[in-house]
Amino acid sequence: MQPVRIGLLGLGTVGGGTVNVLARNAEEIARRAGRAIVVEQAAVRSMERNRICSLDDIALTTDPEAVVRNPEIDVIVELIGGTEPARSLVLTAIDHGKHVVSANKALIATHGNEIFGAAGEKGVMVAFEAAVAGGIPIIKTLREGLSGNRIEWLAGIINGTSNFILTRMREKGASFAEALAEAQELGYAEADPTFDIKGVDAAHKLSILAAIAFGMPIDFDRVHTEGIDDITTEDIGYAEQLGYRIKHLGIARRSDEGVEMRVHPTLVPERDLLANVNDVMNAVLIKGDAVGRTLLNGAGAGAEPTASAVVADLVDVVRTLTTDPNHRVPHLAFQPDALTPMPLLPIEEARTSFYLKMLASDRPGVLADIAKILGESGISIEAVVQPEPPKGASLAKLVMLTHRVREGQVRAAVAKVEALQVIEGSVTSIRMERLDD
Repeated sequence: MQPVRIGLLGLGTVGGGTVNVLARNAEEIARRAGRAIVVEQAAVRSMERNRICSLDDIALTTDPEAVVRNPEIDVIVELIGGTEPARSLVLTAIDHGKHVVSANKALIATHGNEIFGAAGEKGVMVAFEAAVAGGIPIIKTLREGLSGNRIEWLAGIINGTSNFILTRMREKGASFAEALAEAQELGYAEADPTFDIKGVDAAHKLSILAAIAFGMPIDFDRVHTEGIDDITTEDIGYAEQLGYRIKHLGIARRSDEGVEMRVHPTLVPERDLLANVNDVMNAVLIKGDAVGRTLLNGAGAGAEPTASAVVADLVDVVRTLTTDPNHRVPHLAFQPDALTPMPLLPIEEARTSFYLKMLASDRPGVLADIAKILGESGISIEAVVQPEPPKGASLAKLVMLTHRVREGQVRAAVAKVEALQVIEGSVTSIRMERLDD
């Protein structure tokens, strides 16, 4: 049987890793797929650049259009990132009847609905396991392994850069700036780390996971997104004292009222599974009504971990080349005509607990005044920590944990607390999740 010929768009870290995995495990992959998979052609930016893989028998070109239009190629693997020209190239490949494998979370999050629609019309597959959490098979788990469950919620550490920074701040006492500089020096963070530290990368991934989990179209624009650049070593220290660790989580939860999709720093109990995922590792915790809580943990980036997911998608594509397009696993787990737009709850309606830190006058009655405002707002206090102020200081830190409450109530109460004459500056608030319900 003739091998399946693929064309690579991009031959950088992940592209080179894909070539290496396909070559090293060629026999094993062919046994699983039923046919050999060979790289026929690759589009690159520079013909002179050194590669991490062998280029034997791979035709190189600087014209990606030539690859997507090549009649000798069966499957396009898109690894160039970004939304353009990736979107146009993928749509052209689909129009030419080619299957597509992509590791591009930004592309799938912002144009996935359009791309899946075009693929459906042409009867081709678009596979994107590598777009979320690198080598962790989270897409396949949600789409197939847990297809007998009603997914209630999921929460994940889905950006390795932010997780590395928070780990260094906790373990070494580094400032945010110091931890970011180390991440850049080690190659974990880009020269412009905005998408990572501001939560945009995680929001791309969360929107994809939520669509597959809940059976709705991808809706990236409505993910509430916050970064980690305001987190301090002081906050991390107080969280530790209270038995928590701060992680940058993507959380999707559905209820009778609608769906929550939010990315933000979160206090997690130190005994919890996610609290113990460190450095650049990723993890996703899923709650299904039948299976309960399931954790997937592993490398979220890197040449071969991501290539592992790309090659797994290629094997799936090859296995289904001769099957009826109407009986393949749907792109977003649910049949296309069964995807249902769901109301998205505004962040003010989200229900969670809170960490509150404030600087207040060090005199009697202050705590009572603050507690009164919180109580009148329907907010119950779980714990209070008042570190000993420096000798002679007129101001003292107050740290509180609340019980679960609607976010809008906390925002209104915090505004009233900040208006008190005894409060200096603004109140720091960080959400807190126990992830056990």
